Amino acid sequence: MPAVDSLQELQLRLLPLRTTLLEHPLYRRINGAAALRTFMEHHVYAVWDFMSLLKALQRQLTCVEIPWRPTADPAAARLVNEIVLGEETDADGEGGYASHFELYLRAMRDAGANTASIEKFVKHIDEGAGLETALQVAKVPAAAAEFVEATFHTIEQGSLSGLAAAFTFGREDLLPSVFQKIVAEANSTAGGFGRFEFYLKRHIELDGDEHGPMAARLVRSLCGSDAEHWRQAEAGALAALRARVKLWDGVLQAVGP
Repeated sequence: MPAVDSLQELQLRLLPLRTTLLEHPLYRRINGAAALRTFMEHHVYAVWDFMSLLKALQRQLTCVEIPWRPTADPAAARLVNEIVLGEETDADGEGGYASHFELYLRAMRDAGANTASIEKFVKHIDEGAGLETALQVAKVPAAAAEFVEATFHTIEQGSLSGLAAAFTFGREDLLPSVFQKIVAEANSTAGGFGRFEFYLKRHIELDGDEHGPMAARLVRSLCGSDAEHWRQAEAGALAALRARVKLWDGVLQAVGP
């Protein structure tokens, strides 16, 4: 079976969960500044762990060690390096560069969202604390902590095909549609969210037009015509989508009626 057909079949099997996410009642609840701040205080952890997911892919598909060695798949290495460039050192809208995580933190501060927990979490990671310890000490919201733990389970236990599919269909392929809904809500919220809108629009531009299609090509390249690789890709994608649904459920509960 041609790889392109396998990719299309995988996308069809993921459609019910994608629909659940894109029609999640959370979006209707983000209708004011307070709700949007609560969303940001949870979602920032998904922004942070996204980079670990990406770096896990980069570590497997490129050489990041000394002495350097040529990679087995230069095309895959090129794809992941291009995505890293945009995610880790994107234009910040002010003449400089920043990771999307740093852009998100700036947006949170502008919006008046509480950054104490995420800053404490990152500080403990910087100091060498384990993931579980950092999540507990920083008192990360339960739904966000569970999401991060699910991501790291994929990083540590998943196959390369599963990791790439989790990245593609749970993150890159999903965020454009989801974030357009969030932008619509942000546009109706007055004051303090300009930088957040910049972040969201930048994600839509990169993920929808560039990184999403790149990531899909990466999955197709890695799986090829190997049925077991496609099975692993489906498992990774489904796990990522289910984790996202649970995160959205948790944020919805935190936002309240």
